[in-house]
Amino acid sequence: MAQIQPHYGGGGPQQKPQLSRQVAKTTTAVTLGGSLMVLSGLTLAATIIGIVLATPLLVIFSPVLVPAAITISLIFAGFVTSGGFGATASFVFYWMYRYATGKHPIGADQLDRAREKIAHAAYDVKEKAEHFGQGQQNVNVRGTAQGT
Repeated sequence: MAQIQPHYGGGGPQQKPQLSRQVAKTTTAVTLGGSLMVLSGLTLAATIIGIVLATPLLVIFSPVLVPAAITISLIFAGFVTSGGFGATASFVFYWMYRYATGKHPIGADQLDRAREKIAHAAYDVKEKAEHFGQGQQNVNVRGTAQGT
């Protein structure tokens, strides 16, 4: 009967597959890393050459390019703003439709509470105005009665 022997990481048949796997991982990492470093260097060189070649053209055409860039950026900002306002309006219309049809959208409770507070405050102001108005009428009646 064969017994299972514990493996302590010493030399044995499993060391060769682990070593070859480690070598494959290292080789792959070095190859990919080196390739990316070469591509990075080529990109940096191309960028520097492009800047050196484009700088005189940018200086010559800057009286035209700067206003054109400003105009394009303003047009782009206008389109983005318009799209944002349109999306917001669409959402508000959708929310109002759901609220009007009784589907109870998010925030409807807060809106109802705010409406109740405003109605209560308006009622209080009306009551105070009526009370104040009645007090003024009594003063006017007394004032005219005393003056004659």
